[in-house]
Amino acid sequence: MTKKRKRQEDFQKVKLKVGKKKPKLENATDTTFKTKAIQIPEQLKEDGVLPTQNRKLNIKDLLSQMHHYSPGVKHNALLGLKELLSQYPFVIDAHLSSIISEVAAVFTDKDSGVRGAAVHLLQFLASKIRAEQIAPFFPLVSAHLSSAMTHISEGIQEDSLKVLDVLLEAYPALLTDRSVILLKNFVELISHQQLSKRLKSRDKLSWMLSVNPNRRVTSQQWRLNVLTRLKKFLQAVVDGSSDTEDEGLQEQKDNSHSVRSPVCISWKLHANNQQHIQLFESGGLRPKINSSFRLRSLTSVMDSAEKGLSSAENLKGFIEIIIPLLIECWIEASPAQSAPILGNLLESESQQLMQQVLSIIHLLWKLTKRHDETYKMELWLRMNYLVDFKHHFMRHFPYSLQDTVKHKKKDPCKSNRNCTKSPNNVDHLLLNLTLCDIMVSLASASTLQTDSGWLEMIRKFVTDTLQDGSKLNSKQVNRLLGVTWRLMQIQQNKVATEPLIKAVYMLYQQRNLLFPVRTLLLKFFSRVYQKEDLRTQRIRSRSKVLSRWLAGLPQQLALLGLRNPELSNQLIDIIHSAASRSNKELLQSLQATAARIYDPLEGTLVLLPAEAQRRLVQLVYFLPCLPASLLACLSRCCIMGRMSSDLAATLIGILHMRSSFAGWKCQVQDNSVNDVDYFSFLFSTLIGFSREELTSLQGIRGKPHISQTQLSPIRLYLTDLDQFLHHWAVTEVICHSLSTIPSQSQCFDILQTGICKYLVGLVVIPDSTAGSVLCAINKLLDQACIISENLHRFLASCCYSLLYFLLTIDREDAEHLQKRDMLWRSCISALALLPRLLRLMLQSLQVSRICREELPVVAQLLRLLMQHGQLRSHMITNEFLVQQIIKDIMTLKSGEVQEQWLTDLHYCFNIYLASHPQTPGPINTVY
Repeated sequence: MTKKRKRQEDFQKVKLKVGKKKPKLENATDTTFKTKAIQIPEQLKEDGVLPTQNRKLNIKDLLSQMHHYSPGVKHNALLGLKELLSQYPFVIDAHLSSIISEVAAVFTDKDSGVRGAAVHLLQFLASKIRAEQIAPFFPLVSAHLSSAMTHISEGIQEDSLKVLDVLLEAYPALLTDRSVILLKNFVELISHQQLSKRLKSRDKLSWMLSVNPNRRVTSQQWRLNVLTRLKKFLQAVVDGSSDTEDEGLQEQKDNSHSVRSPVCISWKLHANNQQHIQLFESGGLRPKINSSFRLRSLTSVMDSAEKGLSSAENLKGFIEIIIPLLIECWIEASPAQSAPILGNLLESESQQLMQQVLSIIHLLWKLTKRHDETYKMELWLRMNYLVDFKHHFMRHFPYSLQDTVKHKKKDPCKSNRNCTKSPNNVDHLLLNLTLCDIMVSLASASTLQTDSGWLEMIRKFVTDTLQDGSKLNSKQVNRLLGVTWRLMQIQQNKVATEPLIKAVYMLYQQRNLLFPVRTLLLKFFSRVYQKEDLRTQRIRSRSKVLSRWLAGLPQQLALLGLRNPELSNQLIDIIHSAASRSNKELLQSLQATAARIYDPLEGTLVLLPAEAQRRLVQLVYFLPCLPASLLACLSRCCIMGRMSSDLAATLIGILHMRSSFAGWKCQVQDNSVNDVDYFSFLFSTLIGFSREELTSLQGIRGKPHISQTQLSPIRLYLTDLDQFLHHWAVTEVICHSLSTIPSQSQCFDILQTGICKYLVGLVVIPDSTAGSVLCAINKLLDQACIISENLHRFLASCCYSLLYFLLTIDREDAEHLQKRDMLWRSCISALALLPRLLRLMLQSLQVSRICREELPVVAQLLRLLMQHGQLRSHMITNEFLVQQIIKDIMTLKSGEVQEQWLTDLHYCFNIYLASHPQTPGPINTVY
């Protein structure tokens, strides 16, 4: 076989037949497959952990869309975030870091709509996130804010101010911690650096105002917007400073009130070593404990950048940059040379810019006073800026507003030059006063001759403003009084200060002053008075206006009443301060007005809250004289319950110290409290009811107000529990005061005479009065005292009426049950102390005159008296009387079944009396 034939056998061609399938190749690929349905129900469900908004997007989806290139997607994501977080506030805490970082990142977005949505979302988040929550992330927010403020795009710069407004409103303290960077950003928003031509080196760069024609607003309006935010920022720095000084003329805020918290000392606890008093080196609102070392401030270990404006170096550097720029802004807005002589007219926008310029300088001046070397700082400011300020600021002083608005209706403030306001509510008076405040801070007593020209301009303006009768708001008055105080410190002679005080007093005499304005005026006068009182007696020259103001304070307090408790408190503090210094005019006025202040019905004492009442009670100590009419008013105040029993005790103690029985070793004021009037006060307060009230009680009959028994001529008027407890607490203090009087027998005679004159013969007596009389008798009675027969019978009737009332109290009557222990002790003590009293009471128990329902009460009373240890001997002495009473009871109950109370009475008599050796025999021998 040839080679060709063999080759054909290896590669033989397969012949296919018609109708037959093609055989599969050995290397053929199997392309068949099978499919099955896949069930994913879990993925179709909503995420239970992350809530979604209306578009079914959760927090992660929305935050991821913040990186999208499309402005519309980012805008919708911001709107969705606000919607989601408003519906589910708890998401904020879980994703706070991501939310803050993503929102802050779009501060510099190119699209204005995205930036606007970010500002709205930030404003919403600020109301939900506390300062301590956002504090860890605030450096990131501050960095993005800085980037936006220094951005090349004008729109981003303008929107950065909106972000700054939100952060200043919500987190001022966190924002002011980064003051160094932000203050530089403020400067760069309105100016640019330029190399000074006078300097060859580039060590010092000067700043000049920049003009950008591409902005949507004018250059002046843009500077106004920036300076407004700078003023708010510096205000936050001033408010957040820890070393705030009490200037006495600070403007009041709605959310904060400085309230003094005096240390309350209980002398009883102190005497018993239960309370310790800590003494301080210097008093006031901030007492300092005496120490030999001082702690180093944290600011001393920080570098210059971390200190911010709390560093004198940083503050000086910022002042050197910003003051020239502010002067340039002032020059652009100031009136021309041809301005009218009387009041230089300003347009509204110019006035706003000038107001912001002066406000920023005023705040910087405040910050300079927070440093240790204030005098050096003031000297540096005067040397560098006084000439420029006089040339530019005082050149057209004072300034007024050009009114271009046509009023259709009559404006009540139109005729008032101080009420003229721009459409943006910026008044020219505040501008002028801020300028005055800045200028007078640069003057001092040593520079008076040099500065006399412009100081006289300011003095005349201030005096005219105070005297023209304008209605001023609290901001204006605060600034006005600050300037007035500084002028008085610069020139301290009476010739210069008296016209200023007189002008302030004219403003003080205006009617319907607002409460903040009245408060500022009171603080000013109080400060002037304290400053004047610190002078030595040789050089003291009392201001007549100030004396007239002090003399009018008590009358104002009496007229004010309850209409304004806060203002009343301030008046009381000033009166107390002047009274403690023995101011003659004030004490005379206080003496003349005391009857109205301490009137028990409509006086200031009973109308004001407890703390003010305490201060008014303390004023009683300083009154020159305490006549009988005033003591009668004070007695009624004590017993009417309109002030606490503790305060009544304080008042009684003060009157005791003013009396001749206080035991002073040195000579005291003569005839301050007459002895007869003092005893009348004590007796009236002990009784607890006036003569008119006791007379009106005589006509009351029947329950539930009267407790009556047929065996006593005295019926008890049942007082309310609160009235009873108050009266009893006052009674204990009265008894203590009576017990401290040296001659106890004479004191008892006076008390006996009063009881016989005013109480004996009355048919109805209050239960608290009866108990108080017994308590006083127990306290004062000794062997030298002689008790009249009338008093004996009266006290015996009181004892039985009280004991009958105590034994017949219903167990469900919880109010009267609380009186039981106090009244029981006073009755038993009196019966034990006075054996004749017990005998008279037993003699009055004529059971033949009473109804059968009262017999168990008499039996119970006898049983309790026999069982009492203090009365055992007295009951044995009166055994015959007790025996006779029991015999009369048995006679009335003869022929009836013996009840349990009668059995108990027999038993007690046999145990305590009949078994006694001195007794004639057991009870069963009699019956």
